[in-house]
Amino acid sequence: MLVGLCEAIDARPYMKGHGSRVSALAEAIALRLGWSPERIRRLRIGALLHDVGKLAVADTIWDKAERLSDDELQEIRRHPNAGARILSKQPDFRFAIPQVLFHHEHWDGRGYPHGRRGAAIPLEARVLAVADAFDAMISPRPYRPPLPVGDSLAEIDRCAGTQFDPVVAGIFIELCRFRAPRLAAAQG
Repeated sequence: MLVGLCEAIDARPYMKGHGSRVSALAEAIALRLGWSPERIRRLRIGALLHDVGKLAVADTIWDKAERLSDDELQEIRRHPNAGARILSKQPDFRFAIPQVLFHHEHWDGRGYPHGRRGAAIPLEARVLAVADAFDAMISPRPYRPPLPVGDSLAEIDRCAGTQFDPVVAGIFIELCRFRAPRLAAAQG
């Protein structure tokens, strides 16, 4: 079932490999946080599934090269709830619902879908938020080319304490200082 869901997600425009990359980045953060192997396993699965709700969003929105309308943005912002609904029907993956549902919540409460803030956002979702945002920035999109790794890390740093948990963002930036040359080479 996990393989089938991951293949369906990867088949969406610009999503190929996104879940796997987010999973690897999130695992690196979790290792630094000292998580148990079982907690990391669950995080990795949640990372692979974090965008499953995008299966409920029309391809025309994902393919659009120009600015999205307010209605299109609202449809995209429904993907965490749609993902939670999909996983609620899969008993083996219900543990990932908080990761899927809250990975777009912001540390300052300005995220979606519920406007949670700070520690009210599950730590797994806070880890995924950083990993997801970074991979999205360094990956090409129909509406923009990939951002350089250094610019993407600067954006994570700038948004620490507003969009991102400052501790998680700090750990990620520290990890990337040592990996930045390899990340840049992989990006090119």
